[in-house]
Amino acid sequence: MIRRRKIGILGGTFDPPHVAHLMVGESAVDEAGLDAVFYVPAFQPPHKAGLPGASATQRVTMTRLAIRGNRRFKCLDIETKRKGTSYTVDTLEELTAGIPATEFVLILGADSFIDFPAWKSPERILQLASLLVYPRNGFPLSPDLPFFRHAEMMAGPSVDVSSTMIRRRVAMGKSIRYLVPDAVDRFIRSHGLYRRD
Repeated sequence: MIRRRKIGILGGTFDPPHVAHLMVGESAVDEAGLDAVFYVPAFQPPHKAGLPGASATQRVTMTRLAIRGNRRFKCLDIETKRKGTSYTVDTLEELTAGIPATEFVLILGADSFIDFPAWKSPERILQLASLLVYPRNGFPLSPDLPFFRHAEMMAGPSVDVSSTMIRRRVAMGKSIRYLVPDAVDRFIRSHGLYRRD
């Protein structure tokens, strides 16, 4: 019997991608025995108003720069190509049809998992993928949460780094070295992203 591939799906705006995104992906590979992690930049996340600070093309490019060198990581641009509001269920439907005989694992932060019942078609998502939840500071997880029994909880790490904080530091003229991969830092500076005019 041929073993099904086990692929993690890590979505987000990635505006910009940072070290915590990479640490989560690497930890997910170890803890869930994943063969690969697909990073999927959203075109327009349903829970965020307005368009991201960087363009879709720039965010895909930065994500590819961030994961370069890790053979288990891959960046997919299916949501940015699809445009419109990016719904996870649509992406999983597309991946399931396009990559058969694959077990998908949706990787979520604790903050996103708490909001999961409000997502589009959460029950269908659970038919298409299992859930792997990583800790986020300030978002305690309780067995009383909806869908808790459907999720596997990662042990860690919990890193208090966010894209919002990085954009704020760039706008203030502060260093983001060691918060993002060097290639992403260079891309942000060379394209003048997130600066105040």
